[in-house]
Amino acid sequence: MTRHDHTPAAHLHDRAASDRVTWPDLWLAAGVAIALYAIGILLYLQMPDEDTVTKGLVLFAISGLAPLGGVLVMMALRRRSAALFGIRRVAPRWLAIAFVIGIGVVALNLGVTALVSLATGAADVQGGYQSAATSGIGGFLGAIFLGAVITPIGEELLFRGVLFSLLTRYGVWLAAILSSIVFALSHGLNLATPVAVIVGLAAAWLMHKTKSVWPGVVVHAVNNASSSIISVVYFHIATG
Repeated sequence: MTRHDHTPAAHLHDRAASDRVTWPDLWLAAGVAIALYAIGILLYLQMPDEDTVTKGLVLFAISGLAPLGGVLVMMALRRRSAALFGIRRVAPRWLAIAFVIGIGVVALNLGVTALVSLATGAADVQGGYQSAATSGIGGFLGAIFLGAVITPIGEELLFRGVLFSLLTRYGVWLAAILSSIVFALSHGLNLATPVAVIVGLAAAWLMHKTKSVWPGVVVHAVNNASSSIISVVYFHIATG
């Protein structure tokens, strides 16, 4: 270690870096997540097409475990504090507020999705997920656990805990908008895109207010769970 490393300026720089999310945090978390996505998709493509239920559950698992793994690996390798990425306790009232917001987001999303579908004919990419949710009690519970618990935790940690937290240095509104757009585009350009933007903005606002990812996880979970529940209800109505 050089003498320069012991100067007050160096200590201030190190302390500032340890007190906020940095670009290397994002690059490492995103890089590991992308690698895990790629591995998961390769495994998914090896599965028989007729096994739609298992393939749907695997899609749920990839969606949650890839970003979750990316953030956890980054935190371990860079020895970063969990609280820095919003993994901290939050007052129960904020979880209740998040649940109410989640219900509102679901209602808004139903309207937006219907309008986008009618106006653009955008593709619905949820077929694989819906096959798992409507396959019976086991598939439904698997879809709820993987899609409404694991996926929200993984995606909120990456897109709000890391990306939004990093971008707040450029302004909260800019951070909320950019992180929500990136989050939405990670789902592709389809019917899920505007839905993801709305979920992202709601989660970003809650992250800003509470400094915790958990309220955003609740909003995300309510939205994802509603998709599985609505699929089951519609399936039973359609089949009599």
